[in-house]
Amino acid sequence: MVHELAEYERAPEQCHLTAEQLTSTLFPTAPPGRGVASDAPSWSGRTTAPALFGHVAVDEHDQPVGFALWFLNFSTWAGVHGIYLEDLYVRPAARGTGAGRLLLATLADICVRRGYQRLEWWMIDWNPAAGFYASIGAEQMSEWVPYRLSGDALRELADRATTAGTRTDD
Repeated sequence: MVHELAEYERAPEQCHLTAEQLTSTLFPTAPPGRGVASDAPSWSGRTTAPALFGHVAVDEHDQPVGFALWFLNFSTWAGVHGIYLEDLYVRPAARGTGAGRLLLATLADICVRRGYQRLEWWMIDWNPAAGFYASIGAEQMSEWVPYRLSGDALRELADRATTAGTRTDD
C-alpha cells in the first residue's frame, strides 16, 4: 500500500521501498556482528527495539484497506514523547468508512495511555483530507517550516563531521 500512497501523492517514481525493507524495519533483529547485552529488554523475541511502528485497518473480510506508519518523537519543551505519523493511507474504496478515523483514534489512544502530549503529521498541501483533519480537531501548524537535507547536501554536511574529527560509530 505504500506504493499506492506514492501514486496518490503523484510521486510513484520516488518510492523505492521494498517489502523486505519494511519488514526488517518493523521487525528488527540485532545487526550482524553486534552483540546484545544480556540485560537488554526483549520486544517479543526481538533483540533490538523497532524504530518504526505500524497499524493496518482491515475490512469485514479481513482484507487490508489502510495503514498508519509512525515513530516516536520527543518534545524538549514538554519533556515527553509524542507520535509522528509518517504515513496514513486508506484505499480509495474504503475512504469514508471510518478506517482513517479509527487509525488516528488508535494512535491518539496510544498517546493518551502513555502520557504523550502530541500526535503530529505533515500533509501534502493539495490533499482533500484537510477538512477531515480539521473535523477531528487537528490544527494546522503554519508557523513551522519543514526543512530537509538529502542527497549531495546531506553527504557534504556529513563529510564535515568526518573532517572535523567528530564522526561517531553508532
